Amino acid sequence: MNTKERILDVSLELFAQRGYGNVYVGQIAEAVGIKAPSLYKHFKSKRAIFDALLEEMQRRYMETAAGLQMNGNNAREDGMVFSHASEKELVNIGVGLFSYFLHDEYVKKFRKMLTIEQFADLELGALYTKNYVDDPLMYQGGIFKMLMASGHLQKADVKVMAIQFYAPIYLLLTICDREPSREKEAITLLKKHIRQFSRQYAKANQE
Repeated sequence: MNTKERILDVSLELFAQRGYGNVYVGQIAEAVGIKAPSLYKHFKSKRAIFDALLEEMQRRYMETAAGLQMNGNNAREDGMVFSHASEKELVNIGVGLFSYFLHDEYVKKFRKMLTIEQFADLELGALYTKNYVDDPLMYQGGIFKMLMASGHLQKADVKVMAIQFYAPIYLLLTICDREPSREKEAITLLKKHIRQFSRQYAKANQE
């Protein structure tokens, strides 16, 4: 691991432990084992480190999504994937993404940092809402809208559907964040949730 990567890893660990606002560049440098001027050769500010962490998380997510044969951001493109997926494949995708968000060190620590900071920093609070509420609901809603238009799902309010699908998943994720021992239980519930949701809104149920 080179110095730049070490700075990112150490920074994220400190942010997750203390919150972004309570960590200073000098503390990061000390934890890395270098002087502050040396750190500035790699990142011009703490915010630059933060932005680099965001970029790295996006890269990891896109890589994981590609491994699950999906885009991960493009609802229209992924709607085509889901329209041809079996129930078993839907469950596998759901479990794969859940496990990624639960176990990827960058994602897990970044989520912890934003959870800590959401009430202390308006900008980070807005980022928390964007990352864990608005963007997922918009993405899911886009997929459901496409699946309705193509005749794969019953007609319904896509915003309500998105909440019904996503909210239990994020709830299970936060439970596992606090109580890792409950992961097996959460995975079992997640599989049941995906199957039940899929059957509840399947077009065949309407006919």
